[in-house]
Amino acid sequence: MGPGAVLTAAAKQAEQLRIDGNTYFRKDRFGAAIDAYTEAITLCPNVPIYWTNRALCHRKRNDWTKVEEDCRKAIEIDHNSVKAHYMLGLALLQKNELAEGIKALQRALDLGRGADPKGYMVEEIWQELAKAKYMEWEQASTKRSWELQSLKEACENALKEKHFLDNSQTEGFLDETIASHLKQLEALGQVFERAVEDDAPSEVPDYLCCKITLDIFRDPVITPSGVTYERAVILDHLKKVGKFDPITREPLDPSQLIPNLAIKEAVQAYLRKHGWAYKMDWI
Repeated sequence: MGPGAVLTAAAKQAEQLRIDGNTYFRKDRFGAAIDAYTEAITLCPNVPIYWTNRALCHRKRNDWTKVEEDCRKAIEIDHNSVKAHYMLGLALLQKNELAEGIKALQRALDLGRGADPKGYMVEEIWQELAKAKYMEWEQASTKRSWELQSLKEACENALKEKHFLDNSQTEGFLDETIASHLKQLEALGQVFERAVEDDAPSEVPDYLCCKITLDIFRDPVITPSGVTYERAVILDHLKKVGKFDPITREPLDPSQLIPNLAIKEAVQAYLRKHGWAYKMDWI
């Protein structure tokens, strides 16, 4: 028996172990599934799905350290593994490595959109990414609020000290001094109100929202008629309802959809400034 035959026999055995592992997984026998995938990895260590399948079992058992280890190995083998980047992102979030977790989830989302824009994983990844982005914004917002409040209090105290000095040095103009002081405090309050406006939830502009779902765009595409839709939503419409633009009623084929990069950039800029809007897409 030559080397090729041995390799083929090992690959067949490894694939059967993967199938066995999948069966154990569906029965919630995660320990047995891990053993099966581990044997498959021993036989064929360069097959990324064996690593991601085992990582999924570790995820079910909340063993995030092993999830991270298996996902990093899978990514070494296949840089474009959606599942590996996705679960790596989840594992990093569990370790409170927010920035790196978001980076991995964003990579998974980009890869997922390229492979299957309507796939269930794209929606799942987006939901987790939106939660992480909202958490990131919330932490930054809390820090900004604390800093602004401290600064406001310092400014108010400085104005009070100035008012006290003015009163001690001014004779016969007490009413004017008080009025000036109150006006300065009011102006100060307005300055700080404007400073916190970006962190206050409001209505997302209509042009940043899909005409069908009314949700903020994630992956906008534009039709020949000039109407912009969420990619997965318009593809679903074309498949289930008919090949026409739901607003203009003009004939429309999936091949005619073009990424609306201008709107996508506008959405990203809006979300960078108004991170609270992420929560509106997963609550």
